Amino acid sequence: MRELILGGARSGKSRLAERRAAESGLRVVYVATALALDAEMSRRIEHHRARRCPDWGLVVEPLELPTALRRQAAPDVFLLVDCLTLWLSNLLFTGDAAQQAEAGEAVHCQRLEEATQELIDLLPQLPGQIVLVSNEVGCGIVPMAALSRLFADEQGRLNQRVAAVCERVTLVVAGLSLALK
Repeated sequence: MRELILGGARSGKSRLAERRAAESGLRVVYVATALALDAEMSRRIEHHRARRCPDWGLVVEPLELPTALRRQAAPDVFLLVDCLTLWLSNLLFTGDAAQQAEAGEAVHCQRLEEATQELIDLLPQLPGQIVLVSNEVGCGIVPMAALSRLFADEQGRLNQRVAAVCERVTLVVAGLSLALK
């Protein structure tokens, strides 16, 4: 079973995903996509780490998410991916997409397209349970900066595609969850 949990910043989406993992009765592997590139992100990562069960496995994979999922998935495993938003950011900044957007050029991010397609193709095939956490960024105004617009557009597209292949989609707002699918 695959579930996408969406919500805004500090909405409670990661807590819900962690609760689902803890209650699953399966061996849990936490797949983190964040990199501690500065002190603030290090604090955020530590906050998440402190909340998790100490016996959960951990895989840090900022770019090759489909590969990590393929390696870790098993019938007795609960994979918790936190989060697709940082994975998307990592992919956008590894190539020329961010620079192209900032320069006002047409953006084509081949690596993002290929990685997203690989994830979409892979998710329905994986055994076990998988919960993917992602930010819902499309509820606000259209960002002013080209790079921010690119990110919001790509995040929306990614969320739609992942939601389409998940059996369950949940929106979290103010710590309250709403089943969308």
